Amino acid sequence: MLEPSHNDELPAIPGKRYFTIGEVSDLCDVKPHVLRYWEQEFPQLKPVKRRGNRRYYQRQDVLMIRQIRSLLYDQGFTIGGARQQLTGANNVEQATQYHQLIKQMIVEMEEVLDVLKAS
Repeated sequence: MLEPSHNDELPAIPGKRYFTIGEVSDLCDVKPHVLRYWEQEFPQLKPVKRRGNRRYYQRQDVLMIRQIRSLLYDQGFTIGGARQQLTGANNVEQATQYHQLIKQMIVEMEEVLDVLKAS
């Protein structure tokens, strides 16, 4: 499966609708210039652009970036190989994204439970 072990070490994704490039950089442990480059290389990455050409990423973009990061850094794929892996395995990609989303939701629910227990 495409699920990397390093993504478990990345911070939890906050429950926001949009993220700036700086926030995504911190969440995915990737520099902003790398994110801009990946936008050119991976057609799946299409952040919303607003006034002043500012990028705003959504949750699915963050999950996709984490998956790309895993393919390139953890699994040793080249850019072309990672692109082929993502386009050739749409079902696996969706399953991985859903798996990451479920794990994220579990973490968030555990945090809510801890807050409720503390009060």
